[in-house]
Amino acid sequence: MSTLEALVGQRLGQLAGRSAAALAVVLPGGRRVGPADADVTLRAAGLAPLSHLATGQVGRLAEDYVEGRIEIDGSMRAVIEVAAGLVHGDPTEAAARGPLGWWRELLHRGKSLQQHRPDADAKQVEFHYDVSDDFYALWLDPRRVYSCAYFRSPELTIAQAQEAKLEHICRKLMLAPGERFLDIGAGWGGLLLWAAEHHGVRATGITLSKNQHAHVNRLIDERGLRGRVEMRLQDYRELPEHEPFDKIASVGMVEHVGSANLPRYFDQIRRLLVPGGLVLNHGITAGGTRNRQIGAGIGDFIERYIFPGGELVHISQMLQALADQGLEALDVENLRPHYARTLWAWSDALEAQLDRARALTGEKVVRAYRLYLAGSAMGFERGWMALHQTLASRPSGELAGGGLRGAQSAYPFNRDYIYR
Repeated sequence: MSTLEALVGQRLGQLAGRSAAALAVVLPGGRRVGPADADVTLRAAGLAPLSHLATGQVGRLAEDYVEGRIEIDGSMRAVIEVAAGLVHGDPTEAAARGPLGWWRELLHRGKSLQQHRPDADAKQVEFHYDVSDDFYALWLDPRRVYSCAYFRSPELTIAQAQEAKLEHICRKLMLAPGERFLDIGAGWGGLLLWAAEHHGVRATGITLSKNQHAHVNRLIDERGLRGRVEMRLQDYRELPEHEPFDKIASVGMVEHVGSANLPRYFDQIRRLLVPGGLVLNHGITAGGTRNRQIGAGIGDFIERYIFPGGELVHISQMLQALADQGLEALDVENLRPHYARTLWAWSDALEAQLDRARALTGEKVVRAYRLYLAGSAMGFERGWMALHQTLASRPSGELAGGGLRGAQSAYPFNRDYIYR
């Protein structure tokens, strides 16, 4: 027995005590290690994946699967249960900063600024969102709402929970007929159209995805909303400030901004809001206070195959960046378990249509998304990531040099109005 094979056997023994699902490994020569009735079987074509298995580099194993260096048999829920058991330690803990921590922070800031120039952001959005509209339609709800749903009651379907989320956001923002409403990163138009049709606002949406831009403009014409709703192919940094908005929403957008750009992002939102106006920022946040991404190679996998340029920060850092730019946080709600359920619904829908998905995009894309959706569901279940909705205002009566005077806004400083 080789040393590597012994390490694999040892790893499987450790896994047996940590995972409800059992794993077996078929080595390159055909020898099987692990239980005969294992829930998941990993078949390795070479030695490198065995090393990734032995060291708990789950992200590298995911890359091996996408690139065809391993095959995996078993349900996706069992696969992800095994993957969680393979991870060493807490993947939300940052590496020790040490005496060179300041230098690493400086390098990260430079990389973040470089990755999030307007031209770079456009390419990164195209990489993810323009894969195929029909591919996303296979596993999203009919409105194609690609963000955390809100299961207001346990029996809701994913489609009903997405509509509940749209209404939850609109109620938090106290949308009223005739108000100017901006949706930053409007996706396939779910919130934009809901706000116009159910709350009577004059709605403007922006996106960097050409596919989404074309799709929403078709819907605007089909529903007779031209003149009341506008969808632009535009970067948030390019929005003019001379006609400010009464209310702003940013849903699933802040993850693409980059940590170094958060001050500019929230400053731009403040400038685009009328004094006293409200903004709702809905985004994924880090589970740890200092980790830039999830460890065990998981963050690197997502960076390469799913969201290039994506960055997470802890909600405390998000709130600090928001406050530093003169916005007042009013209400913060953590929907982490809701996103776990949302992602499992998406994962189950994709698993039910794998052949169709392969025909639309290709094997590598399907493999990447199978692991991404189910793996993310597991990450939210275990608290490796969270999802926060933050309602904030641009207080009226600002001092010329910054700070608050009176701090007046539309917010009533209680939650009753949301649930009535």
